[in-house]
Amino acid sequence: MIHSISDYTTLHNGVRMPWLGLGVYKTQEGEEVEQAVKAAIEIGYRSIDTAALYHNERGVGNAIKMCGVPREELFITTKVWNSHQGYDATLRAFEESRQKLGLEYLDLYLIHWPVKEKYKDTWRAFEKLYEDGLVRAIGVSNFHVHHLKDLLMDARIIPMVNQVEFHPRLTQKELLRFCKEKGIQMEAWSPLMRGRLLDDPVLNKIGRKYGKTPAQVILRWDLQHGVVTIPKSVHAERIAANADIFDFTLTDEEMNQIDGLNRNERSGQDPDNFQFDF
Repeated sequence: MIHSISDYTTLHNGVRMPWLGLGVYKTQEGEEVEQAVKAAIEIGYRSIDTAALYHNERGVGNAIKMCGVPREELFITTKVWNSHQGYDATLRAFEESRQKLGLEYLDLYLIHWPVKEKYKDTWRAFEKLYEDGLVRAIGVSNFHVHHLKDLLMDARIIPMVNQVEFHPRLTQKELLRFCKEKGIQMEAWSPLMRGRLLDDPVLNKIGRKYGKTPAQVILRWDLQHGVVTIPKSVHAERIAANADIFDFTLTDEEMNQIDGLNRNERSGQDPDNFQFDF
């Protein structure tokens, strides 16, 4: 059972990854992202998730330098964007991200989307970065089961993480089951469906029972499914509220009720129909 913000899952290579992290998608470079990251670290977060696409890696790096927490206690994730996929381009993109973050190594590097005919070469570059000790764990994002099966046909290293859209209206049960079978840690982006679930009567009823908000109920549901979660906020009070999920446990019946909200509905793109930006 997960009892505190300092609890972690152990990836299949032995690296410890916090169950809860801060996402910084659409958080503005400069003061906004720096203040959000510093607030999260002060509250007790140790995992920060960014990406080249977010254009705020430098701000994340500045906040890390200023936070006063030893580097080895932090878990920093970034991602390679679609236009930089391919073997050589990925190696260059990694170095650019690492320099912007101002870090000697990254904790997790992800393929942002499964760009057809490129993600296998990208993964070969990831394996080199991992074997060279420049990143402690490597993984993918937005990969369906068929993408993972295809990648695993040639991969020497099994991805440690698959970060996907996951929330009560998109429960991805087949994908979650496959990832667990392969030892791939699933991670939720957009866990709150960009705020669209906060009026749901089922979530509100469960929340009233525990004195929690619908958002806190959803994040707890993530964790009890064994899914790492990275809610995004730029407000310190909301960042703190998102971490206030360790003093209650949903019953099996409540977990099933929330599972029953599934509509296979996405707030973002479907990886099989994504208009990749090159």
